[in-house]
This record gives sequence, structure tokens and C-alpha cells, in this order.
Amino acid sequence: MKKLRLILGDQLNLQHPWFDEVDSQCTYLMAEMRQETDYVTHHIQKVVAFFSSMRNFATALEEQGHQVIYLKINDEDNPQDLKKLVQHYADQLKAEKFEYLLPDEFRLDKQLKEITDNLDIASASCDTHHFFTKRDTLQKFFEGKKQLVMESFYRMMRKEHDVMIQDGEPEGGKWNYDQSNRKKWKGSPEIPAEYDIRKDVSDLLAEIEEAGIETLGNIDAKAFNWPTSRKESLNVLNYFAENLLLHFGDYQDALHTDQKFLFHSRVSYALNSKMLSPKEVINRVLVEFRNNKEEIDISQVEGFVRQILGWREFMRGIYWREMPDYQYTNALDNQNKLPDFYWTGNTKMNCLSHAINQSLDEAYAHHIQRLMITGNYALLTQTDPAEVDAWYLGIYIDAIEWVEITNTRGMSQFADGGIVATKPYVSSANYINKMSNYCQGCIYDHNKKIGETACPFNALYWNFLDAKKDHFKDNFRMGMMLNLLAKKDEKEMDEIRKRAKNIIENPGQF
Repeated sequence: MKKLRLILGDQLNLQHPWFDEVDSQCTYLMAEMRQETDYVTHHIQKVVAFFSSMRNFATALEEQGHQVIYLKINDEDNPQDLKKLVQHYADQLKAEKFEYLLPDEFRLDKQLKEITDNLDIASASCDTHHFFTKRDTLQKFFEGKKQLVMESFYRMMRKEHDVMIQDGEPEGGKWNYDQSNRKKWKGSPEIPAEYDIRKDVSDLLAEIEEAGIETLGNIDAKAFNWPTSRKESLNVLNYFAENLLLHFGDYQDALHTDQKFLFHSRVSYALNSKMLSPKEVINRVLVEFRNNKEEIDISQVEGFVRQILGWREFMRGIYWREMPDYQYTNALDNQNKLPDFYWTGNTKMNCLSHAINQSLDEAYAHHIQRLMITGNYALLTQTDPAEVDAWYLGIYIDAIEWVEITNTRGMSQFADGGIVATKPYVSSANYINKMSNYCQGCIYDHNKKIGETACPFNALYWNFLDAKKDHFKDNFRMGMMLNLLAKKDEKEMDEIRKRAKNIIENPGQF
């Protein structure tokens, strides 16, 4: 039977059972498409990374003996549309069956179902064999329960997959070492240099520019430093385990102007494009831990495992449980525009300038920069979550909708009304100063709430609580802050409201 099999740009799993044997009657189809580059404005490094990774993947399949049809972005016969692509090659090859790997984005899942419904040949879908869970694992686990608590899901996952479990109990005696993972980095311990995989992507960049694809952000075409093959991805993973894991947990929430990556692994892109599997990433880290128990504390390892086995799988489960309605949630009815400086980095606020410019330069920021700097400011200024979604989905190299929208609408913007988080993740300048050196050298004073030199985060924070107090009046986790709000002098609150209004309406001045 002649088969046509589709592989999408985030399905680069060379370990998939599809590739165990070479089938002369099977052709694999891959394409760089304007459909995928244009639905949101992506970072130029993200486009380069995916195209380069897809090309390397196709080459690896061909070297194994598989038949591959690969269309580059400027190929004359590239229809730039998934429906036209599949129909054309099904007809051309006289395929008797069309098969595809289950996509991780709702829009593609819907599109592929429509495509197969209109094909006049047999069709079938197959699991990507990447995640620990199925699409509906989370939904089944929380069936009948009022609240989706990540910690209970995480503990189930640890037991289910026998990760750091001894005799049915958590290794080390504790499930979660989060309290140990909140240290401020002050210049030591020394951070090893990032793993160097710099390569010249000038030719690919020229192709992208020739295609006229609109992008954002910056790129050094002579020194592109993201993994775009399985070999490179494994090297980055090994480097993290051998050099950075030792202090990862301690400083995973830290922020510093002199350090872009600190002790973070930078494997998220390789994971989300499936060049690496979450299981092998966790196993590699655990091997390093077992071999170096005298040096590596369990808190460093558990913090990493929790992000992948717990949070990543939890967010995917939320996505498939709540879509498609989730993409329209706006529980706080926030309607403001995202400030222009999110695309330029031109702001006087040191923390935002650093986090945004790093994002523009590297297509990367770690989770606290995303949550408590850029996300925090967007929520405090009561920005439309659709605008926040578009920015996060476009700017980060690891952003694919299933993981981006759940973190943005849920964790960051509280737009889902509490499905992901039990309270909004907002803070004044106090938290930023506690976890970073961003406040040092900033023209704004992190201790002041009002006045021209006061940190904008402070007025915005109390203004946000004041504006949304009716919404959160029954939220027990917000009780303490709302009580403090109620005790504030009305004259001070009036000044806070005025300053916050000015910041929101005139972001370019700050």
C-alpha cells in the first residue's frame, strides 16, 4: 500500500516507531509554509531554528533510507497551505493511505481532521510518542474535582512513571523543594559559559528575507546558537547535566543584568520541537544526580523534574481540556493595548528593558522573567490577553500554542479566571528587588509608590488591586493584600490611581 505520511515542524522525533523500518511504499512529506510563519509574527531566530531543524531532520531520514519530499519556503511548487499540500502529493503519488502524527495545536488538529474528511483515500493518525501523558490524562485525573491542583497531578506523575520514588514515597522524603529554589544570585557561584554551538545561518536567513516573511527580534547570522539537530540537542542536554545542574534549583528564579541564562538548561526548544523527549531529558539528569550525589543536592534535581514531568505535562492537559474556548477567556475584562516598547525594548524601567531586550536578542527569557517582569507588567496595566498571547507566542523560540497560551492566559494573566492559578501572579517592585539586581541603577526608586521617581510597578500594583477588588473579594489567597488595600489612606490611593492612569495611558514616557 502506498502511504503518504505528514510530519509537522514540531514533530522532529527521530525515535518515533514510524522510522524503525524503511518502507519503500511510504513517503514522508515536510514543508516550510507561509501558513505557519504568518499566523502570528514570529521571532526571526524562531523561524530560522524551525526551518533549520526541519531540514536537518529530513536529511537524517534520507540518510536512514526513507523517502522524503521536502519543500523549502521559496520552492515554486510549494502551495504554502497544508490542505493544498496534502491533496497535491496524495494525488501525485497515487497514495492509497494518508497518515499524520497528532498535532499539539488545536487549529492544526481541526485542520487535519477537515483535510482527511475530504480525502478520497483511507487516513489515520498516530501518537507522537513524545509526552508522558495522553491528551485526556489530566481531564480524567481531575474528573469530579472542583480545582485543578498541579501538585497533586505532579505527585501522581511521579508515582505513575516511577520518577524519584522509593518504596512508594518521594526520594529524599519530600515531594517538592520549591522553598529551596528561590535564591538571589549575587555573583557567585560562578556560572559556566553557555554551550557553544554557534553556526552560520546566513544562507537560510537570506531565503527567509527573500520570501518576505515578517518577523521580529534580532539575529547574528554568523553565530546562531540554538540546537537544530538531535546531536546538538543531546550535547546541550549533556552540558547542562554536567555543568549547570549543580546549582540549577537554587537559582532557577533568580534574575540578573549580567547573566542571560544563569544555570538554566536551554533545552526547551529542543523539547518542544521533539528533537529531545521529556523522558530522556529527565533520565539524563537523574543519571548525573545518581553519579554525583555528594555534590548535587536533591533540591536541584527535583526543581528541574517538576518543570518537565509536572508543569509541562499539566499545561498540555489544561490545553486539551479547555480548548477551543480557552483562547477567548478574559475573566478580568482587561482591554488595554500592550505598550509599543514590548517590540523595541525602549523603556526607562530597567527590569523591563533588560527582559525585553534579552527576548529580542535571544528569543529567550526564563520563566520568572516571563511571569514576574513582562507578564506582571502586562497584567498590572490590565492589557488585553489576546495582545499578550500574540507577543509571547511570537517572541519566544520555544513558544508553541499548547504551552504558550496556558502559561499566558492562565498563569501570567489570570484570564482563565483561576483554572491554572488560584490567584493572579502580580507583585510590586519589592519582589523584583528581592529576586534580582534589576532595581540597582534604575532611575526609579523601588521603595516609592508615588512621585515622578517612584517605580511604576508600585502604583500599578495597588491600582490593580483597587480596580479588581470586587472580583477577588472571595478569593482567600488575596485576603491579606485586600486587607492592606482597605487600610490605605484615601488621599494616597487617589495619588496612586492618578499615577497608574498616567503610566497606562502614556507607556512611552516610562
